[in-house]
Amino acid sequence: MTAADLSTIAPDDDLPLHAVDAATRHLHDVLTIALEHGPAQQALVVYDTRTALARALLEGYRRNLPQATFVDFDSTSSEVVLAAFRAMAAHDLVVLLQSSNFRLDGFRIRVELFKLDLKVIEHVHLSRMPGMQREHYIDALAYDPAYFRGTGRALKERIDRAPHGRVVGGGETLTFASPFEPAKLNIGDYSEMNNVGGQFPIGEVFTEALDLEAVHGRVQIHVFGDTSYRSNHPEVPVTLIIDAGRVVATENATPAFQQVLDNIRADEGEVWVRELGFGLNRAFTRELRVDDIGTYERMCGIHLSLGAKHGVYTKPGFKRKDARYHIDVFAVTDAVYLGDERVYADGRWLA
Repeated sequence: MTAADLSTIAPDDDLPLHAVDAATRHLHDVLTIALEHGPAQQALVVYDTRTALARALLEGYRRNLPQATFVDFDSTSSEVVLAAFRAMAAHDLVVLLQSSNFRLDGFRIRVELFKLDLKVIEHVHLSRMPGMQREHYIDALAYDPAYFRGTGRALKERIDRAPHGRVVGGGETLTFASPFEPAKLNIGDYSEMNNVGGQFPIGEVFTEALDLEAVHGRVQIHVFGDTSYRSNHPEVPVTLIIDAGRVVATENATPAFQQVLDNIRADEGEVWVRELGFGLNRAFTRELRVDDIGTYERMCGIHLSLGAKHGVYTKPGFKRKDARYHIDVFAVTDAVYLGDERVYADGRWLA
């Protein structure tokens, strides 16, 4: 890591002890319940100490994993880090604590670790959570298996059998006049998955319309991912007008949001609406936000993706090499219906 890389992140004060204690408790549950990590497996924690949030999480892992190997990314060569990864045995655990994101000369860290059959917990872009956002992030690490697994599976069951759906909010309605793709779960249960772990915090069920052109109506957007991959919160929600699965017009679009649309249209020709995401993490709401869009994606509510890119669901006419954008946008949501069943009200899931 170069001095220039380090200088891009300003130092900040350490978090209070109660936040470190909370991180320790939450990480214990993540490790033992979600990842099912036990004393028979080794653990490797690769970290940096550039931000207070990274340092707080590091202390939480030191308390929970006293026998683990800890490697400071900023004072260690790439060769040593890669050798440490490759010394791990199948089903061992690797934790990545990143104030930005680690780069290792084309080594796609999480993907390559999964290929080695390792469990992975990835914390990324921690520098994007300043001030009280750091404690919101720690709160979002709380793992309630009864809630995440129970609500997540119940939503999947309803999504998979729903003939259609609606998202209602701010006086607008977005209609999905189509059944949905089989829903995918990010609920901390990896028993039926090839890979164990991923980016934390967790909490999401996602799908998309089987027929993308069956999506139509209007939806208000209270947060969107801007060109810097940060949560952008316009003073007045942006209204999207959607026809045949594409954004055809907007109301109250800010310059930053218009730039997102212009970028997509310049490279893809039109703006498709693809993912329908059901966020489960109750630590993030419309009011309780964090700046990192990939973290905020777990917010308890509905998010959509703009752009043709979606690596999970293949659709005729969408070529992977031509699909460049997957921009998360967050819908003002008062109610969600799957078929005629209401599954969201008063800021919570009813499933």
